[in-house]
Amino acid sequence: MTTEKIKRMLDACYQAKRIRELLPALPNGVAPSYIHYLDVILALEKKEVQVKISDISDKLNLPRPGVTRTVKEMEEKGYIKKTVSPEDGRIIYLSATEKGKKLSEKYNEKYFNELAPYLADISEEEADCMIAVIEKFYQVMCERRDKE
Repeated sequence: MTTEKIKRMLDACYQAKRIRELLPALPNGVAPSYIHYLDVILALEKKEVQVKISDISDKLNLPRPGVTRTVKEMEEKGYIKKTVSPEDGRIIYLSATEKGKKLSEKYNEKYFNELAPYLADISEEEADCMIAVIEKFYQVMCERRDKE
């Protein structure tokens, strides 16, 4: 791969970051991560999984301490609820509250359902390819950072 192509890939990543900034404004005090976490929680709940912090961490490839901190904020603001496992008091399950479900629906499901028709010219294969390339690129950059 040429140096010029690598630079163009980095430029595309910058554009992708700018696209994220064009998402609708969230309510005051709501971080974008709340939407991601709620998405994971609700998707796993649909599969009848009892969600733990480790599930969010694994799914989003994030360190557990950061997830724990954000989950605490979300609980304090009423978006999720923690429940202690009756079998093992060390295990904490997470679930979306009604307030969390409404937030997710408004800023996740509704927005993306409205956006879908505008992206009809992008095929599933193109989208999958973009996702795979970005994930590979990210992995390479992480590995290089760890070696320096």
